[in-house]
Amino acid sequence: MSTIAIDVDGVLLDYSAAYAVAWQRAFGVVPELQNPDAYWPRERWGVEHLTGSRLEYFRSHFDESFWSSLPAYDGAIDACFRLKSAGFNLVCVSAIDPCFRQAREKNLHELGFPIERVFCTEGIDGAVSPKAPALTEIAPVAFVDDYLPFMRGIPSQIHTALISRDSSGSPNVGEDLGLVDSKHACFAEFADWWLARPIYL
Repeated sequence: MSTIAIDVDGVLLDYSAAYAVAWQRAFGVVPELQNPDAYWPRERWGVEHLTGSRLEYFRSHFDESFWSSLPAYDGAIDACFRLKSAGFNLVCVSAIDPCFRQAREKNLHELGFPIERVFCTEGIDGAVSPKAPALTEIAPVAFVDDYLPFMRGIPSQIHTALISRDSSGSPNVGEDLGLVDSKHACFAEFADWWLARPIYL
């Protein structure tokens, strides 16, 4: 059975929406939407730039509760089931601390995603994606992510699909676009396109 590897935040789950909830938990204020097309949550919600102890306090709210309660994007669950029904095994490759793997799995499973396994990787981008070693091991037919730097160093036989939502301030520009085999507005659009191909890779 062929495998498709999928990023989670920004592809299957809405990290930006969850970020606003974390802000409310931390500071008791619901942030106002400032730029709905912003790639980065801080710019999307127009919240203050935190440093020092306030930043650490905010980060403490990205805990088990946070990582087990992100909402799904519209159409993402159905898209996964359509790929699964077509014979693909689905795994997630997520730049998240391994201590939150169970919370991430719980979140996906409680939402109903048919995900077989979650792989956790480093989240610092560089000349080679921190996800490259896991993807080399998994050897999927396709890898779907919303962060262009994570396409660096992915084995050439893996189809790289970029989710290009939220263009304001997006890192998904420049010469690294040459690393991408296809671009899609959302994961559901990727699934439609992939399943419509005359021959699966």
